[in-house]
Amino acid sequence: MKKIILALVFLFSLSVAFTGCREEKSTGDKIEEAVEEVGDGVEDAADEIEDEF
Repeated sequence: MKKIILALVFLFSLSVAFTGCREEKSTGDKIEEAVEEVGDGVEDAADEIEDEF
């Protein structure tokens, strides 16, 4: 009985260790990246227009 409980505790701790190490982006990080991409797109468009004139 002790071996089964110890084995389950060991497996649980392993699963927590591996799933806890994943880095997930928060909503704020996703929004910040989207804003930066839009800003880069606007800068690129402004540079293209400037080059035409």
